[in-house]
Amino acid sequence: MCGIVGIYLKNPDLRPRLGAIFSPMLMEMSERGPDSAGVAVYREDDAAEAGKVVVYDPGAGFDCDALAERAAMALGGEVDVERVASHVVLRSATGAAALREWIERACPDLRITSSGAVLEIYKEVGLPAQVLELFSIPDASGTHAVGHTRMATESAVTTEGAHPFNTGDDLCLVHNGSLSNHHRLREWLREHAGIRFQTENDSEVAAGYLTWRLRQGATIAEALEAALADLDGFYTFAVGTREGFSVLRDPIACKPAVLAETGDWVAMASEYRALARLPGVESAAVWEPKPATVYDWGSG
Repeated sequence: MCGIVGIYLKNPDLRPRLGAIFSPMLMEMSERGPDSAGVAVYREDDAAEAGKVVVYDPGAGFDCDALAERAAMALGGEVDVERVASHVVLRSATGAAALREWIERACPDLRITSSGAVLEIYKEVGLPAQVLELFSIPDASGTHAVGHTRMATESAVTTEGAHPFNTGDDLCLVHNGSLSNHHRLREWLREHAGIRFQTENDSEVAAGYLTWRLRQGATIAEALEAALADLDGFYTFAVGTREGFSVLRDPIACKPAVLAETGDWVAMASEYRALARLPGVESAAVWEPKPATVYDWGSG
């Protein structure tokens, strides 16, 4: 049993308050996932950047400046570094893909949480309120955010196992449910699509699948439509891309989800209580997303 939430701010005037609006949503899901939590933030003011990679430092003690210097020498351009609690943000004009590839090759012990132009993913063990405060999420600005609270039922409680998962530039996925064919699909994606995985979590496989479809030229809506045929299991997905936010439930739709929309925002959560304090929610359209139906905002 996990809790997932997401919000996309259609009104630009609200975007400086993204973190303040989003954080209470995630905290309301604490009972569904007290073991760990994670947040994907899409920062509008970073859109002009060439790329950044966020890594998790399990010891919170490695030399960030030395890592940036090594990366700069290897990539032929300056790399800026910023520590955010147990995570480190590396920024490079050479682009996120090149920087991510170098880190995976040169620093295999580091765990990459995200890469892209605007996306930053932060996650840790502990209650959602603690994780939000650790990474100063209530102060974040941006266009949209996706979050997850985890009650680990199939694996150890670790930072690496927490959601969201990112397998390609500016794409993130959170998942409530379970996939039955993820082992076979993981091996196929490794061998035939070159997707690299850092955990055994089935949600990371779903993210990798979407990354592969996007690289083939599909839109996120098309990729999610294809997932209905290729991913077996019970699931509710909330997906972020650079452009927007999407939701999909499997054809049986036994995992809970609720959507709400106003002229200012669209949001989803595992339970309505996570939406109850959103600004203007009293006039929102509220509904349960249909099975096997892709909902997408901002990407079209």
